[in-house]
Amino acid sequence: MKKEISYKAKGKEWEEAQNKAFEKLNKNAKIDGFRPGKAPRSVFEKKYGKADIMMEAADKLIQAKYMDIIVKDKVAPVVEPKVDIVKVDDKELEVKFTIVTRPEVTLGEYKNLKVKKATPKVTKEEINHRIEHLCEDFAEIVSKDGKVENGDIVIIDFEGFKDGVPFEGGKAENYQLEIGSHSFIPGFEEGLVGMKKEESKDLELTFPEDYMAEDLKGQKVIFKVMLHDIKKRVIPEMDKEFFEDLNMKGIDSKEKLEEEVKKELTHQKEHEIENKFTEDLLAAAAKNLKGEIDEEIIDKEADNMYHTFMDRMTMQGITEELYLQYANTTKEDILSGMKEEASKRVKYGYLLEEVVKAEKIKVTEKDVDKRLGEIAKEYKIDKDKVLTELNVSREDFKYNIEMEKAIEVLKENN
Repeated sequence: MKKEISYKAKGKEWEEAQNKAFEKLNKNAKIDGFRPGKAPRSVFEKKYGKADIMMEAADKLIQAKYMDIIVKDKVAPVVEPKVDIVKVDDKELEVKFTIVTRPEVTLGEYKNLKVKKATPKVTKEEINHRIEHLCEDFAEIVSKDGKVENGDIVIIDFEGFKDGVPFEGGKAENYQLEIGSHSFIPGFEEGLVGMKKEESKDLELTFPEDYMAEDLKGQKVIFKVMLHDIKKRVIPEMDKEFFEDLNMKGIDSKEKLEEEVKKELTHQKEHEIENKFTEDLLAAAAKNLKGEIDEEIIDKEADNMYHTFMDRMTMQGITEELYLQYANTTKEDILSGMKEEASKRVKYGYLLEEVVKAEKIKVTEKDVDKRLGEIAKEYKIDKDKVLTELNVSREDFKYNIEMEKAIEVLKENN
């Protein structure tokens, strides 16, 4: 909910604030004929004007007043406040604070929601598909004769020309390319199908309109290609050698491999079903939550999500600028796309906090230590390093346990 607070400074308060602001600014002022801090105010104002003094004074008073609001008025903002300077002149400063606080929400029905939970089912086709992928991981890549076919791996030299001139980034030698991988622009891989070893070919292609390089968008080009080698994947037989290479304990036959794969797929589906069940429970309970959530809170969550995503990109060596260019998008577009998920997260958070209150859920320090110990054991790290590895404070870790317990309440009472 929003709380608007107006504040006026005038008379002696405003006069003293301006005097202090002048003293601070004057210390760093460079005025001919005067040492720093020694110029009279009239001289300072003649050179720099009054605006800097008034804005410096306003900034200090606004900060002080905001702290008063938080401490004395016991207002707890959940997002950065909006500060509007209504009026500022020699005589008076008038400011309006718009502070967004925790919304007043009320639990609706959160028990007996009758949300259905699926049962994991693994088909023969799914098992075979997983085993096929497993076999492909152990496939041997060997040279072949004949012509290039879809799925083959080719070794090529190529160079791209636009208007007869080579363009940057359009050349490579002994480049390995899988036909059908769609790694290159449309038409390139398709144009290699049917070629033979040591054959050359010119490919007349057009770059897509949404290509990331501005100078190549929608442009017609020619790629000169020389094909050196054609390779194919040879899928191994399920024999003794294959199972030895597989190095899976107790797996020495196709039947045992199928059993193990079925077990893994079942476990995976159980995990996915549990996540879906949790999401459906939260969605059902959130529909019954009463109260309005300010847009600023949702915007803040979307912004947090954006920065978390960009932090992950940075860890992979991709800067924000590079990602936006490569994805042909803007920060605003990404934030807009995150808005719906941000809204759900915020609503679910307030829902679970209310469940914690209603159910009088308590998490002790002993509970926190126990969970830290469990994580340390699972990941084989020192217990004291868990919070650092998770990049979370002890208080936030405790909060997360409360949220988990609240979710368990929803499940147990479904």
